[in-house]
Amino acid sequence: MKSIGKILMAAALAFVVAVPCYADKIVVEGSTTVLPIAQKAAEAYMDKNSGAEISVRGGGSGVGIASLLAGTCNVADSSRPMKSDEYEKASTFGVSPKAHTVAMDGICVIVHSTNSINALTKKQVKDIYTGKISNWSQVGGPDEKIVVISRDTSSGTFEAFGELALDKEKVRSDALMQASNQAVASAVAGTPGGIGYVGLGFVSGQVKALEINGVKPSKETVLTNKYPISRPLFMYTNGEPKGLVRDYIDFIKSSEGQKIVDEEGYVGLK
Repeated sequence: MKSIGKILMAAALAFVVAVPCYADKIVVEGSTTVLPIAQKAAEAYMDKNSGAEISVRGGGSGVGIASLLAGTCNVADSSRPMKSDEYEKASTFGVSPKAHTVAMDGICVIVHSTNSINALTKKQVKDIYTGKISNWSQVGGPDEKIVVISRDTSSGTFEAFGELALDKEKVRSDALMQASNQAVASAVAGTPGGIGYVGLGFVSGQVKALEINGVKPSKETVLTNKYPISRPLFMYTNGEPKGLVRDYIDFIKSSEGQKIVDEEGYVGLK
């Protein structure tokens, strides 16, 4: 009996040794808006902590939150607050989502770099995206059809834009739906009559960001809430974070992490 006990004990110890230390490995998934922050922060953190392994992937806010509820990721990136039905699902799964604000962002309305339009009102943006305005001449631009480009419905940016800019009205049915901020920016850059919307960090010289209600999107106008289409960016965890999850989020909120936020074109909290 003693020999059997020793064998079982040895097997148990071997099992413990063979099982990877999941405390040193986490998965971050979700918003493509938050993705650049999450990736750069993960790289910087792992450079400082060689035993840590942080896997980061996109997919959209809805995908990240669904993964958190299913237990397939440790951190869900989201560019919008969780919805009431997601909280209800979380309750049935025994998950207690906790939101961590990691940055601020402005949803920039962008057009082709050659477009003569430099500014729109929020009402004009709404009328364009809901189909009431379909030609640039209706807002003082050239006689050219407006090609509406939008994020897809799994996107937190889609949700936030719908609430902040469209007053929850539906996007016109002929809008070209894109799976990421970069896809929207690329589509607008390649479409002279195009209009789209992206996070502040995705504005480049290939597109033009418009003033909305006379306010340019910038770090200053977002942080002071002057820019009318501003929002916080979140990371969600299951309850209070512990171990590597806690350390990773604390790193992002630190002065070094917030410097990364600024470098990626977003608005730091500090």
